Amino acid sequence: MKKNINSVLFSIAIVVAAYILGHAVINRNETNGEISVTGLGTSNFTSDLIVWEGSFSAEATNLKEAYDELEKSKKIIAEYLKSKGVQDSELVFNAVTSTKNQKNKYSSDGKYIGQEFLGYILTQSLKVESKNVETIEKISREITELLNKGINFYSNAPRYYYTQLADLKIEMISKATSDAHSRAENIASNSGSKLGTLKSAKMGIFQITGQNSSEDYSWGGTFNTASKKKTASITMKLVYDID
Repeated sequence: MKKNINSVLFSIAIVVAAYILGHAVINRNETNGEISVTGLGTSNFTSDLIVWEGSFSAEATNLKEAYDELEKSKKIIAEYLKSKGVQDSELVFNAVTSTKNQKNKYSSDGKYIGQEFLGYILTQSLKVESKNVETIEKISREITELLNKGINFYSNAPRYYYTQLADLKIEMISKATSDAHSRAENIASNSGSKLGTLKSAKMGIFQITGQNSSEDYSWGGTFNTASKKKTASITMKLVYDID
């Protein structure tokens, strides 16, 4: 009797094991019931704000003489920029910095014996921030005209920005979302499924590069300021249920 009961239990165990194994094989071939897609939104735009910076300096053995020379240069530069179309509200002169100009002294046998004071160097920088991009661009290229006025002016390359960036970003998110949705619908249709509800949406990194440039995207986001004409892009990753 005990032997018969063991045989029955053994047979039931085989049937159960076969069912579990067969169900596992079937489930292995089933999809996870969702589609994950990434859409891209891009937009070309032209900067509407320019920031241009430069500096000038004066040197003299007497600190007051150096300061007077610097003030003279500042007045000439301000008049020059205003004559070219720069407004008072667009021009800012920063604080003056002062350093001592010294050179090392050595004895006839090459030993260091101290420093020789040559004078004071005063330096002042300025910044022009304007929406009149073309005008400031032109000034930055022609600033060497100040050399004819006896001023050594050091000019930096202009930087370009866009003041409507927040609105542009919203527009691009919409484009990227629409692109991702279209991709998901195509995948579902081609696989004989129906697109279900949206499970999650994740925005990618906002990137701004120069138009037609070879700039690489960065994991932290690229923000080009060297080009007036730019391309902005963003990605959206969407996950949908499928029926």
